[in-house]
Amino acid sequence: MSIYVIGVTGASGAPYAERLLAALLRAGHSVKLVISAAGERVMAIESGLELRGSLHEKERQWKAFLDIPSGTGELELLANDNYAASIASGSYRTQGMVIVPCSMGTLGRIANGVSSSLIERAADVMLKERRHLILVPREMPLSRIHLRNMLAVTEAGGEVLPAMPGFYHRPQSVDDLVNMVVGRILDRLGLENALMKQWRGEAKPVELDE
Repeated sequence: MSIYVIGVTGASGAPYAERLLAALLRAGHSVKLVISAAGERVMAIESGLELRGSLHEKERQWKAFLDIPSGTGELELLANDNYAASIASGSYRTQGMVIVPCSMGTLGRIANGVSSSLIERAADVMLKERRHLILVPREMPLSRIHLRNMLAVTEAGGEVLPAMPGFYHRPQSVDDLVNMVVGRILDRLGLENALMKQWRGEAKPVELDE
């Protein structure tokens, strides 16, 4: 199956990262996961996942937290300061990268070609190698600087997919809203999924006899 890179940074939106990771692994894909220190803090606040210990121990905690059955995709946790990691090189082939949630600081550094971490270096690799890069910001309101940076990323070949769920599918829970955003991410990666219902047009009104 395919290899995808997932970055998790310090913006609100931990449930999106969890759902995307679970969906990719359950579909049999391999995931290279990198999480920033601020991303770890957000995970603890929003999901209750307190990552502790060595990198290997944190990887084991992630696997237990996601509760992925054996025989599915492989998850590898990479340190955000490991510039010698596989994904730091364009010669290592992956099918794409998603940063979810993506902080505005991370987005700004990527937009300006600044690689101060493995997440940012991997994103830079995606752009230079013309591979799929999706950034999922969760911020409001947006400043002019934010908007400029989003435009710069888009012009460089990346894709900005804000965590902005719709309501035309009549969500009944927070889970439904999370599923819609993650479903759109998977859709943009070209992956079939059942998380988001495809819009097939407005239902025709029933005509009643007088």
